[in-house]
Amino acid sequence: MKNTYFDLIDQSYYFPQEGFDLRDDFLTFQGISLKYLIEKHGTPFRFFYLPKIGDQIKKARNLFNRAIKKNSYSGKYHYCYCTKCNHFAHVIGEALKHNVNLETSSSFDIDLILNLYKENKIDLDRVIVHNGYKTDEYLKKIVNLQKFGFKNTIVIFDSVNELNRLEKIATDETIKIGIRMAINEEPQSSYYTSRLGIRDNEIKDFFETRIKNNPKFELKMLHFFVDSGIKDSLYYWGEFQKALKVYIDLKKESEHLDSFNLGGGFPIRNHLGFEYNYEYMINEIVSNIKDACVKENVPEPNIFTEFGKYTVGESGAIVFKVLEQKQQNDTESWYIIDNSLMNTIPDAWSIHEKFILLPINKWNNEYKRVNIGGISCDHSDYYNSEDLNQEVLLPDYSEDEKEPLYLGFFHTGAYQDAISGYGGIKHCLIPSPKHVIIDRDEKGNFFDYVYRNEQSADEMFKLLGYNQE
Repeated sequence: MKNTYFDLIDQSYYFPQEGFDLRDDFLTFQGISLKYLIEKHGTPFRFFYLPKIGDQIKKARNLFNRAIKKNSYSGKYHYCYCTKCNHFAHVIGEALKHNVNLETSSSFDIDLILNLYKENKIDLDRVIVHNGYKTDEYLKKIVNLQKFGFKNTIVIFDSVNELNRLEKIATDETIKIGIRMAINEEPQSSYYTSRLGIRDNEIKDFFETRIKNNPKFELKMLHFFVDSGIKDSLYYWGEFQKALKVYIDLKKESEHLDSFNLGGGFPIRNHLGFEYNYEYMINEIVSNIKDACVKENVPEPNIFTEFGKYTVGESGAIVFKVLEQKQQNDTESWYIIDNSLMNTIPDAWSIHEKFILLPINKWNNEYKRVNIGGISCDHSDYYNSEDLNQEVLLPDYSEDEKEPLYLGFFHTGAYQDAISGYGGIKHCLIPSPKHVIIDRDEKGNFFDYVYRNEQSADEMFKLLGYNQE
Protein backbone atom coordinates (compact mmCIF):
# COMPACT_ATOMS: atom_id res chain seq x y z
CA MET A 1 0.00 0.00 0.00
CA LYS A 2 1.31 3.45 -0.94
CA ASN A 3 1.97 5.56 2.17
CA THR A 4 1.38 9.13 1.02
CA TYR A 5 2.08 12.18 3.13
CA PHE A 6 -1.67 12.92 3.05
CA ASP A 7 -2.33 9.51 4.64
CA LEU A 8 0.18 10.31 7.37
CA ILE A 9 -1.40 13.62 8.37
CA ASP A 10 -5.00 12.54 7.77
CA GLN A 11 -4.70 10.25 10.79
CA SER A 12 -4.78 13.38 13.00
CA TYR A 13 -8.20 14.93 13.54
CA TYR A 14 -6.46 18.12 14.69
CA PHE A 15 -5.38 19.09 11.17
CA PRO A 16 -8.49 21.02 10.04
CA GLN A 17 -8.62 22.89 13.35
CA GLU A 18 -5.15 24.35 12.83
CA GLY A 19 -6.16 26.55 9.90
CA PHE A 20 -4.61 24.25 7.29
CA ASP A 21 -6.32 22.67 4.31
CA LEU A 22 -5.48 21.26 0.90
CA ARG A 23 -6.48 22.67 -2.46
CA ASP A 24 -5.32 20.88 -5.64
CA ASP A 25 -2.55 19.10 -3.69
CA PHE A 26 -1.27 22.45 -2.34
CA LEU A 27 -1.48 23.53 1.26
CA THR A 28 -3.56 26.52 2.32
CA PHE A 29 -3.15 28.48 5.55
CA GLN A 30 -6.12 30.31 7.08
CA GLY A 31 -7.81 29.97 3.70
CA ILE A 32 -4.86 31.57 1.85
CA SER A 33 -3.42 29.78 -1.18
CA LEU A 34 0.28 29.24 -0.54
CA LYS A 35 0.68 28.25 -4.19
CA TYR A 36 -0.48 31.74 -5.15
CA LEU A 37 2.00 33.33 -2.75
CA ILE A 38 4.88 31.19 -4.03
CA GLU A 39 4.10 31.97 -7.66
CA LYS A 40 3.82 35.69 -6.89
CA HIS A 41 6.75 36.17 -4.51
CA GLY A 42 9.13 33.26 -5.11
CA THR A 43 11.03 31.72 -2.20
CA PRO A 44 12.17 32.12 0.45
CA PHE A 45 9.71 34.53 2.01
CA ARG A 46 8.31 35.24 5.44
CA PHE A 47 4.70 36.29 5.83
CA PHE A 48 2.40 37.59 8.53
CA TYR A 49 -1.34 37.00 8.49
CA LEU A 50 -2.49 39.98 10.54
CA PRO A 51 -6.12 38.95 11.30
CA LYS A 52 -4.82 36.05 13.41
CA ILE A 53 -3.48 38.58 15.93
CA GLY A 54 -6.96 39.93 16.59
CA ASP A 55 -8.38 36.41 16.80
CA GLN A 56 -5.95 35.54 19.59
CA ILE A 57 -6.65 38.71 21.56
CA LYS A 58 -10.41 38.27 21.32
CA LYS A 59 -10.19 34.61 22.36
CA ALA A 60 -8.21 35.30 25.54
CA ARG A 61 -10.23 38.38 26.45
CA ASN A 62 -13.54 36.56 25.97
CA LEU A 63 -12.43 33.58 28.05
CA PHE A 64 -11.23 35.76 30.92
CA ASN A 65 -14.40 37.85 30.90
CA ARG A 66 -16.55 34.71 30.87
CA ALA A 67 -14.60 33.29 33.82
CA ILE A 68 -14.97 36.60 35.68
CA LYS A 69 -18.72 36.50 35.14
CA LYS A 70 -18.99 32.81 36.03
CA ASN A 71 -17.13 33.31 39.32
CA SER A 72 -18.80 36.65 40.20
CA TYR A 73 -15.33 38.12 40.25
CA SER A 74 -15.20 41.83 41.08
CA GLY A 75 -11.86 42.70 39.43
CA LYS A 76 -11.34 43.48 35.74
CA TYR A 77 -9.15 41.83 33.10
CA HIS A 78 -6.46 43.75 31.20
CA TYR A 79 -4.68 42.37 28.13
CA CYS A 80 -1.13 43.63 27.57
CA TYR A 81 0.97 43.03 24.45
CA CYS A 82 4.73 42.60 24.97
CA THR A 83 6.40 44.78 22.37
CA LYS A 84 9.67 42.81 22.58
CA CYS A 85 7.97 39.82 20.98
CA ASN A 86 7.59 41.62 17.65
CA HIS A 87 8.20 45.34 17.22
CA PHE A 88 7.06 45.74 13.61
CA ALA A 89 4.58 48.57 13.05
CA HIS A 90 2.11 46.33 11.21
CA VAL A 91 2.10 43.86 14.12
CA ILE A 92 1.75 46.37 16.97
CA GLY A 93 -0.71 48.40 14.89
CA GLU A 94 -2.90 45.34 14.44
CA ALA A 95 -2.81 44.56 18.17
CA LEU A 96 -3.72 48.15 19.03
CA LYS A 97 -6.84 47.90 16.86
CA HIS A 98 -8.11 45.66 19.66
CA ASN A 99 -7.36 48.18 22.40
CA VAL A 100 -4.57 46.27 24.11
CA ASN A 101 -2.31 47.78 26.74
CA LEU A 102 1.45 47.64 26.21
CA GLU A 103 4.45 46.27 28.06
CA THR A 104 7.94 47.70 27.51
CA SER A 105 11.34 46.15 28.15
CA SER A 106 14.01 48.74 27.33
CA SER A 107 14.84 52.40 26.89
CA PHE A 108 14.06 52.51 23.16
CA ASP A 109 10.63 51.06 23.87
CA ILE A 110 9.73 54.43 25.42
CA ASP A 111 10.60 56.15 22.16
CA LEU A 112 8.31 53.66 20.45
CA ILE A 113 5.46 54.54 22.84
CA LEU A 114 5.87 58.25 22.04
CA ASN A 115 5.93 57.45 18.33
CA LEU A 116 2.68 55.51 18.62
CA TYR A 117 1.11 58.44 20.44
CA LYS A 118 2.23 60.92 17.77
CA GLU A 119 0.69 58.66 15.12
CA ASN A 120 -2.60 58.62 17.10
CA LYS A 121 -2.31 54.87 17.69
CA ILE A 122 -2.61 55.27 21.48
CA ASP A 123 -3.82 57.96 23.87
CA LEU A 124 -2.48 59.20 27.18
CA ASP A 125 -4.81 56.90 29.15
CA ARG A 126 -3.23 53.71 27.83
CA VAL A 127 -1.76 51.44 30.52
CA ILE A 128 1.97 50.98 29.95
CA VAL A 129 3.75 48.38 32.11
CA HIS A 130 7.53 48.87 32.27
CA ASN A 131 9.47 45.64 32.75
CA GLY A 132 13.08 44.69 32.17
CA TYR A 133 16.26 45.91 33.82
CA LYS A 134 16.02 49.67 34.35
CA THR A 135 19.13 51.45 33.17
CA ASP A 136 19.41 55.11 34.13
CA GLU A 137 18.36 56.11 30.62
CA TYR A 138 15.33 53.82 30.78
CA LEU A 139 14.24 55.27 34.13
CA LYS A 140 14.66 58.86 32.92
CA LYS A 141 12.54 58.17 29.85
CA ILE A 142 9.82 56.57 31.98
CA VAL A 143 9.71 59.66 34.21
CA ASN A 144 9.59 61.89 31.12
CA LEU A 145 6.77 59.77 29.73
CA GLN A 146 4.75 60.55 32.84
CA LYS A 147 5.62 64.25 32.55
CA PHE A 148 4.42 64.10 28.96
CA GLY A 149 0.98 63.13 30.22
CA PHE A 150 0.76 59.33 30.31
CA LYS A 151 -1.32 58.74 33.41
CA ASN A 152 -1.17 54.98 33.69
CA THR A 153 2.49 54.04 33.46
CA ILE A 154 3.55 51.40 35.99
CA VAL A 155 7.24 50.83 36.74
CA ILE A 156 7.87 47.22 37.77
CA PHE A 157 10.83 47.05 40.15
CA ASP A 158 13.13 44.20 39.26
CA SER A 159 15.47 44.97 42.17
CA VAL A 160 15.76 47.18 45.22
CA ASN A 161 18.49 49.16 43.47
CA GLU A 162 16.04 50.33 40.79
CA LEU A 163 14.00 52.10 43.45
CA ASN A 164 17.15 53.80 44.77
CA ARG A 165 17.97 55.18 41.33
CA LEU A 166 14.40 56.14 40.46
CA GLU A 167 14.01 57.96 43.77
CA LYS A 168 16.85 60.31 42.80
CA ILE A 169 15.19 61.42 39.56
CA ALA A 170 11.53 61.25 40.63
CA THR A 171 9.56 64.48 40.31
CA ASP A 172 6.83 65.90 42.52
CA GLU A 173 4.28 63.68 40.77
CA THR A 174 3.59 60.33 42.39
CA ILE A 175 4.92 57.40 40.32
CA LYS A 176 2.84 54.23 40.04
CA ILE A 177 4.98 51.18 40.68
CA GLY A 178 4.84 47.41 40.84
CA ILE A 179 7.07 44.76 42.36
CA ARG A 180 8.24 41.69 40.50
CA MET A 181 8.51 38.55 42.59
CA ALA A 182 11.47 36.29 41.85
CA ILE A 183 10.34 32.73 41.20
CA ASN A 184 11.99 29.40 41.78
CA GLU A 185 12.94 27.91 38.43
CA GLU A 186 11.91 24.46 37.25
CA PRO A 187 13.99 21.52 38.56
CA GLN A 188 15.88 21.04 35.27
CA SER A 189 17.04 24.66 35.19
CA SER A 190 20.71 25.57 35.53
CA TYR A 191 19.93 27.70 38.59
CA TYR A 192 17.42 27.58 41.41
CA THR A 193 16.00 31.12 41.63
CA SER A 194 15.40 33.53 38.76
CA ARG A 195 17.81 36.48 38.53
CA LEU A 196 14.72 38.60 37.78
CA GLY A 197 12.66 40.14 40.54
CA ILE A 198 12.85 40.40 44.32
CA ARG A 199 12.70 37.33 46.56
CA ASP A 200 9.26 36.66 47.97
CA ASN A 201 10.46 36.70 51.60
CA GLU A 202 11.97 40.18 51.11
CA ILE A 203 9.06 41.91 49.34
CA LYS A 204 6.93 42.78 52.36
CA ASP A 205 9.84 44.32 54.25
CA PHE A 206 10.89 46.21 51.11
CA PHE A 207 7.40 47.65 50.79
CA GLU A 208 7.06 48.60 54.46
CA THR A 209 10.47 50.25 54.81
CA ARG A 210 10.89 51.89 51.41
CA ILE A 211 7.51 52.38 49.74
CA LYS A 212 4.59 52.46 52.16
CA ASN A 213 5.22 55.93 53.56
CA ASN A 214 7.14 57.31 50.60
CA PRO A 215 5.09 60.05 48.89
CA LYS A 216 6.99 59.59 45.63
CA PHE A 217 5.59 56.10 44.99
CA GLU A 218 2.24 54.34 44.89
CA LEU A 219 2.22 50.54 44.79
CA LYS A 220 -0.30 49.34 42.17
CA MET A 221 0.81 45.88 41.05
CA LEU A 222 2.43 42.62 42.03
CA HIS A 223 4.06 40.90 39.08
CA PHE A 224 5.36 37.36 38.69
CA PHE A 225 6.59 35.57 35.60
CA VAL A 226 7.05 31.87 34.90
CA ASP A 227 9.31 31.46 31.87
CA SER A 228 7.77 28.16 30.76
CA GLY A 229 4.35 29.82 30.61
CA ILE A 230 0.94 29.20 32.14
CA LYS A 231 0.66 25.43 32.36
CA ASP A 232 -1.43 22.99 34.36
CA SER A 233 1.49 21.65 36.36
CA LEU A 234 2.39 21.35 40.03
CA TYR A 235 5.32 23.70 39.39
CA TYR A 236 3.20 26.47 37.87
CA TRP A 237 0.45 26.28 40.47
CA GLY A 238 3.05 26.29 43.24
CA GLU A 239 4.59 29.55 42.01
CA PHE A 240 1.13 30.98 41.34
CA GLN A 241 -0.07 30.29 44.90
CA LYS A 242 3.13 31.73 46.34
CA ALA A 243 2.66 34.95 44.35
CA LEU A 244 -1.01 35.12 45.30
CA LYS A 245 -0.09 34.85 49.00
CA VAL A 246 2.44 37.67 48.61
CA TYR A 247 -0.22 39.79 46.91
CA ILE A 248 -2.73 39.24 49.72
CA ASP A 249 -0.14 40.02 52.40
CA LEU A 250 0.80 43.24 50.59
CA LYS A 251 -2.81 44.22 49.98
CA LYS A 252 -3.52 44.17 53.72
CA GLU A 253 -0.86 46.86 54.09
CA SER A 254 -1.31 48.80 50.85
CA GLU A 255 -4.27 51.01 50.06
CA HIS A 256 -3.48 51.43 46.35
CA LEU A 257 -2.43 47.91 45.39
CA ASP A 258 -5.14 46.59 43.07
CA SER A 259 -3.50 44.58 40.26
CA PHE A 260 -2.10 41.05 39.99
CA ASN A 261 0.06 40.49 36.89
CA LEU A 262 0.40 36.88 35.78
CA GLY A 263 3.27 37.63 33.41
CA GLY A 264 4.30 34.61 31.40
CA GLY A 265 2.03 33.55 28.62
CA PHE A 266 -0.12 30.90 27.05
CA PRO A 267 1.61 28.31 24.88
CA ILE A 268 0.92 28.32 21.15
CA ARG A 269 0.49 25.42 18.76
CA ASN A 270 3.88 24.03 17.77
CA HIS A 271 2.70 20.67 16.45
CA LEU A 272 -0.51 19.31 14.95
CA GLY A 273 -1.37 17.24 18.00
CA PHE A 274 -1.22 20.25 20.31
CA GLU A 275 -3.75 20.20 23.15
CA TYR A 276 -4.25 22.94 25.71
CA ASN A 277 -7.44 23.77 27.53
CA TYR A 278 -7.35 27.57 27.63
CA GLU A 279 -10.85 27.81 29.09
CA TYR A 280 -10.04 25.47 31.98
CA MET A 281 -6.78 27.23 32.85
CA ILE A 282 -8.35 30.67 32.81
CA ASN A 283 -11.25 29.58 34.97
CA GLU A 284 -8.84 27.98 37.44
CA ILE A 285 -6.78 31.18 37.63
CA VAL A 286 -9.82 33.38 38.25
CA SER A 287 -11.47 31.02 40.74
CA ASN A 288 -8.24 30.52 42.71
CA ILE A 289 -7.70 34.27 43.06
CA LYS A 290 -11.34 34.73 44.02
CA ASP A 291 -11.29 32.00 46.68
CA ALA A 292 -8.05 33.22 48.24
CA CYS A 293 -9.22 36.83 48.43
CA VAL A 294 -12.62 35.92 49.91
CA LYS A 295 -10.92 33.74 52.49
CA GLU A 296 -8.58 36.58 53.55
CA ASN A 297 -11.26 39.27 53.21
CA VAL A 298 -9.39 41.42 50.68
CA PRO A 299 -10.77 42.89 47.42
CA GLU A 300 -10.20 40.85 44.29
CA PRO A 301 -7.48 42.43 42.13
CA ASN A 302 -7.55 43.42 38.49
CA ILE A 303 -5.87 40.65 36.49
CA PHE A 304 -3.17 41.57 33.98
CA THR A 305 -1.60 39.26 31.43
CA GLU A 306 1.38 40.03 29.21
CA PHE A 307 0.91 37.93 26.10
CA GLY A 308 3.60 38.22 23.45
CA LYS A 309 4.16 34.90 21.72
CA TYR A 310 0.49 33.99 22.21
CA THR A 311 -0.55 37.25 20.51
CA VAL A 312 1.59 37.08 17.38
CA GLY A 313 3.25 33.65 17.18
CA GLU A 314 0.54 31.90 15.17
CA SER A 315 0.29 34.76 12.65
CA GLY A 316 3.71 34.14 11.10
CA ALA A 317 5.22 31.60 8.72
CA ILE A 318 8.22 31.19 6.45
CA VAL A 319 8.27 29.28 3.16
CA PHE A 320 11.33 27.60 1.61
CA LYS A 321 12.10 25.66 -1.55
CA VAL A 322 14.09 22.42 -1.42
CA LEU A 323 17.12 22.98 -3.64
CA GLU A 324 18.60 19.53 -3.46
CA GLN A 325 18.29 16.18 -1.75
CA LYS A 326 21.45 14.47 -0.56
CA GLN A 327 21.85 10.86 0.53
CA GLN A 328 24.87 11.06 2.84
CA ASN A 329 24.84 7.42 3.98
CA ASP A 330 22.61 4.37 3.82
CA THR A 331 20.09 5.77 6.32
CA GLU A 332 20.33 9.58 6.33
CA SER A 333 18.75 11.79 3.68
CA TRP A 334 18.99 15.58 3.63
CA TYR A 335 16.75 18.23 2.07
CA ILE A 336 18.73 21.44 1.50
CA ILE A 337 16.53 24.55 1.54
CA ASP A 338 17.15 27.96 -0.05
CA ASN A 339 18.17 29.95 3.04
CA SER A 340 19.69 29.43 6.46
CA LEU A 341 17.59 27.98 9.27
CA MET A 342 19.90 29.55 11.85
CA ASN A 343 19.20 32.98 10.37
CA THR A 344 15.47 32.72 9.75
CA ILE A 345 14.21 30.64 12.70
CA PRO A 346 16.97 31.13 15.29
CA ASP A 347 14.78 29.85 18.15
CA ALA A 348 15.00 26.38 16.62
CA TRP A 349 18.79 26.57 16.67
CA SER A 350 19.38 28.41 19.96
CA ILE A 351 16.75 27.00 22.35
CA HIS A 352 15.52 24.03 20.30
CA GLU A 353 12.06 25.52 19.84
CA LYS A 354 9.78 23.46 17.61
CA PHE A 355 7.43 24.80 14.96
CA ILE A 356 4.75 23.28 12.79
CA LEU A 357 6.57 22.02 9.70
CA LEU A 358 4.52 20.95 6.69
CA PRO A 359 5.12 20.42 2.99
CA ILE A 360 3.34 22.90 0.76
CA ASN A 361 2.91 20.45 -2.12
CA LYS A 362 3.44 16.80 -3.15
CA TRP A 363 1.02 15.53 -0.53
CA ASN A 364 0.20 12.50 -2.64
CA ASN A 365 3.83 11.41 -2.80
CA GLU A 366 5.11 8.72 -0.49
CA TYR A 367 6.84 10.06 2.59
CA LYS A 368 10.28 9.38 4.05
CA ARG A 369 12.46 10.43 6.94
CA VAL A 370 14.77 13.36 6.24
CA ASN A 371 16.86 16.03 7.90
CA ILE A 372 16.46 19.63 6.74
CA GLY A 373 19.63 21.62 6.17
CA GLY A 374 20.27 25.29 5.43
CA ILE A 375 22.74 26.63 2.87
CA SER A 376 25.19 28.10 5.35
CA CYS A 377 28.50 26.38 6.05
CA ASP A 378 27.65 25.85 9.72
CA HIS A 379 27.30 22.34 11.11
CA SER A 380 24.35 23.46 13.27
CA ASP A 381 22.27 24.84 10.39
CA TYR A 382 19.66 22.09 10.41
CA TYR A 383 16.20 21.25 11.74
CA ASN A 384 14.67 18.04 12.98
CA SER A 385 11.45 17.24 14.73
CA GLU A 386 12.42 16.06 18.20
CA ASP A 387 14.93 16.83 20.91
CA LEU A 388 16.44 13.37 20.42
CA ASN A 389 17.56 14.22 16.87
CA GLN A 390 14.84 12.29 15.11
CA GLU A 391 14.38 13.05 11.45
CA VAL A 392 11.18 14.59 10.12
CA LEU A 393 8.70 12.91 7.80
CA LEU A 394 8.26 14.68 4.46
CA PRO A 395 7.20 13.72 0.91
CA ASP A 396 9.72 11.80 -1.15
CA TYR A 397 10.28 13.01 -4.70
CA SER A 398 12.37 12.15 -7.71
CA GLU A 399 14.74 14.46 -9.56
CA ASP A 400 12.56 13.98 -12.67
CA GLU A 401 9.64 15.91 -11.16
CA LYS A 402 9.44 19.39 -12.65
CA GLU A 403 7.90 21.07 -9.65
CA PRO A 404 10.22 21.49 -6.64
CA LEU A 405 9.17 20.58 -3.13
CA TYR A 406 8.20 23.55 -0.96
CA LEU A 407 8.23 23.52 2.84
CA GLY A 408 6.57 25.81 5.36
CA PHE A 409 7.47 26.53 8.98
CA PHE A 410 4.34 27.87 10.65
CA HIS A 411 3.66 29.85 13.84
CA THR A 412 7.03 31.61 13.63
CA GLY A 413 5.66 35.12 14.26
CA ALA A 414 7.28 35.66 17.67
CA TYR A 415 10.91 36.61 18.36
CA GLN A 416 12.49 35.22 15.15
CA ASP A 417 13.17 38.58 13.49
CA ALA A 418 14.28 40.20 16.74
CA ILE A 419 16.73 37.45 17.62
CA SER A 420 18.17 37.10 14.12
CA GLY A 421 18.51 40.88 13.76
CA TYR A 422 16.14 41.78 10.96
CA GLY A 423 17.87 43.60 8.12
CA GLY A 424 21.30 43.22 9.71
CA ILE A 425 24.34 41.13 8.94
CA LYS A 426 23.57 37.43 8.68
CA HIS A 427 25.75 34.37 9.00
CA CYS A 428 27.59 33.65 5.72
CA LEU A 429 26.04 36.89 4.34
CA ILE A 430 22.87 34.98 3.52
CA PRO A 431 20.18 37.67 3.07
CA SER A 432 17.02 38.14 5.09
CA PRO A 433 14.17 36.78 2.93
CA LYS A 434 11.34 38.79 1.45
CA HIS A 435 8.77 39.93 4.03
CA VAL A 436 5.11 39.74 2.97
CA ILE A 437 2.04 41.05 4.82
CA ILE A 438 -1.41 39.47 4.39
CA ASP A 439 -4.57 41.17 5.58
CA ARG A 440 -8.29 41.35 4.86
CA ASP A 441 -10.16 44.33 3.47
CA GLU A 442 -13.49 45.65 4.72
CA LYS A 443 -15.33 43.05 2.64
CA GLY A 444 -13.30 40.18 4.06
CA ASN A 445 -11.18 39.62 0.95
CA PHE A 446 -7.51 38.74 1.28
CA PHE A 447 -4.83 41.07 -0.01
CA ASP A 448 -1.06 40.90 0.28
CA TYR A 449 1.84 43.28 -0.20
CA VAL A 450 5.61 43.23 0.13
CA TYR A 451 6.78 44.95 3.28
CA ARG A 452 10.43 44.57 2.32
CA ASN A 453 12.21 42.73 -0.47
CA GLU A 454 15.02 40.29 0.10
CA GLN A 455 18.09 41.98 1.53
CA SER A 456 20.54 43.09 -1.16
CA ALA A 457 24.33 42.82 -1.23
CA ASP A 458 24.64 46.63 -1.24
CA GLU A 459 22.55 46.90 1.93
CA MET A 460 24.83 44.44 3.69
CA PHE A 461 28.03 46.07 2.39
CA LYS A 462 26.97 49.48 3.66
CA LEU A 463 26.40 48.02 7.12
CA LEU A 464 29.87 46.48 6.97
CA GLY A 465 31.53 49.76 5.97
CA TYR A 466 31.95 49.11 2.26
CA ASN A 467 30.51 51.20 -0.58
CA GLN A 468 30.45 54.33 1.56
CA GLU A 469 29.70 57.45 -0.46
